[in-house]
Amino acid sequence: MVRCFAVSSTDRRPVVVGVAQLVQRDAELAEALDPLTMLEKMAREAADECGAGVRALGALDTIAVVPVAGWKCVNPPRALAEALSARPSREIVCGVGGEFPVAMFNELASRIAAGRSQVALMAGCNNLKTLRRCSQQGVKPDWNTQLRRPGLPEEFGKTLPGASERERHYGLAMPTEIYPIFENALRATWKLDLEEHRVRMGKLFHPFTQVAAANPYAWFPVERGAEELTTVAPENRMVGFPYTKYLNAVLDTDQASAVLLMAEGQARQFGVAEEDWVYWRGGASAVEEAWWASERPDHGACPAMKTSQLRALERASVGLDAIDRFDLYSCFPAAVGMACEMLGLAIDDARGLTVTGGLPYFGGPANNYTTHALAQMVTELREGRGTNGLVTGNGWYLTKHAASVLSTLPPEGELQPAGAAAPVAGLPTAPVEVIEAANGRASVETYTVLYGRDQQPERGIVVGRLEDGRRFLANTREDRDLLEAFAAQEAVGRVGAVRHHDGRNVFDPV
Repeated sequence: MVRCFAVSSTDRRPVVVGVAQLVQRDAELAEALDPLTMLEKMAREAADECGAGVRALGALDTIAVVPVAGWKCVNPPRALAEALSARPSREIVCGVGGEFPVAMFNELASRIAAGRSQVALMAGCNNLKTLRRCSQQGVKPDWNTQLRRPGLPEEFGKTLPGASERERHYGLAMPTEIYPIFENALRATWKLDLEEHRVRMGKLFHPFTQVAAANPYAWFPVERGAEELTTVAPENRMVGFPYTKYLNAVLDTDQASAVLLMAEGQARQFGVAEEDWVYWRGGASAVEEAWWASERPDHGACPAMKTSQLRALERASVGLDAIDRFDLYSCFPAAVGMACEMLGLAIDDARGLTVTGGLPYFGGPANNYTTHALAQMVTELREGRGTNGLVTGNGWYLTKHAASVLSTLPPEGELQPAGAAAPVAGLPTAPVEVIEAANGRASVETYTVLYGRDQQPERGIVVGRLEDGRRFLANTREDRDLLEAFAAQEAVGRVGAVRHHDGRNVFDPV
């Protein structure tokens, strides 16, 4: 049976009424908060912030939890509900991916707008710093996984592999290996040389460090200059060309956040101050037709990203020029650069591209970063730093996308449900076949060189085309001089020879 709560469409308008965040930087292992304690703390703080406290928690009809790495609880929303003495009718866990919190937030808001929910909580945390320290000390984390009532949660979205077996075979398996492929392709799209591109990356992320430096919840609240970010140094080694360590998302953090939504009528009944309401105006999700990164028709474009962003704005009836604050998913420069390319934004747009400080400096890549972005966007808008905000999320390797529009102004008319959006025309989307065995004269479409912790190049990876147009994946020879030379000059468009030997394509540049 469908439960309908509110009467008028105005009463059903979704509003964010409470947010909470925390960062646990320096806690001793014995004092580090476990996931359930973090989630409970965030839920209570979000409820207290709106002034309704335990009344709001008691009224929760939906609890959604972002997956927590290393926590083996079979039903995290129920564990949280039991800690809060709540009895929601809906318990949700989303899939794995940086876009999922935005997509799930859109789903919760859509249900409220449809009259199927009145009070919903979304919460998540990242405890990878504690997990790493436990591993280093040979300790098993003592994290509560017990439930008083058995039962499994509803799953929102599915978790699918991010890299194919062929990609893994050539060393394209991790974000640090795959995102450089897109970055180097974007450089060619922008027609920049290596030095111009290095300067551009520094200029892009320097403002992110400034935002992080002023954010009390950032993992690294340190401003770094554009030159410092991109200059190879002992503390800033090259990871995957052209990315130094300071341009990579920081993985090991302990952070948590929560967002509390209500139907406008319910918020009014609870006496939540209207000046603290932030309205959900609309959202959208989209997935690349070419799921595997190696099969993208153009590594300098991202059709589904463009779709999610533009459709979210369209559904929200808010133009791009009316957005005052952005938080563009920022695991690596390519993610932000691609978003700017798809939206037509300048990298130095005066409105700024992050409200948190971004994943390399604010931290929390895992799954929950965008819950922080949503919470921070609400805070920014409440404090008068704009009227409309756009938050975007990205999963796997520019593969899955979601966007959400928040505003201090109520929507006019009926809200459109969020979810999958019709593709925006104008960009190729069909997967490109990648052949198994490649032999003959060939050219480089895009590439990267991966480095070890000793700052020595270890592997070259090439996405290339034979003269007949067929695409292949290849490695270069494991020759230090060759790899150093390969990274020292532009390789996109470079001609060479590829041969298939012992189950692997090997590319030799001319």
